[in-house]
Amino acid sequence: MMNLLSKQLECLIEDDKYEVTILSNMSSFIYHSLEDVSWAGFYLFKDKQLILGPFQGKVACTVIPLGKGVCGTSALNQETLVVENVHEFKGHIACDSASNSEIVVPITIQDTLYGVLDLDSTSFDRFEKDKECIVEMVKVLEKKLTDLL
Repeated sequence: MMNLLSKQLECLIEDDKYEVTILSNMSSFIYHSLEDVSWAGFYLFKDKQLILGPFQGKVACTVIPLGKGVCGTSALNQETLVVENVHEFKGHIACDSASNSEIVVPITIQDTLYGVLDLDSTSFDRFEKDKECIVEMVKVLEKKLTDLL
């Protein structure tokens, strides 16, 4: 069963025809809908690396190599990573030194890496309780982008 946030997201982006519009509104929607999120945004897979996409929050790293940091590791392995304490994650890239926990969900379109959704929090162990909801929202995005592209 789809959770309420996923249903709201689906309605928010259903008539959009442009990737940048969808990603921008989705990052804002998540940033303002989930509690205790200090950064919400996308890194897109381009030129064999992740590049900064639409986001909400403080300025961020602009390029992340595959396999580096939480985002690069999630993208390389194409698996969701929930990090309770980013300071204990080997190779963590500190774009914002105030961040303490993170979730990164890969986005795939027709079995091809599109990018990742990255959420940060200043609290420790913030994202495990919302993991299923966040992954479900990414599935809504993947369906929309598959239909669009």
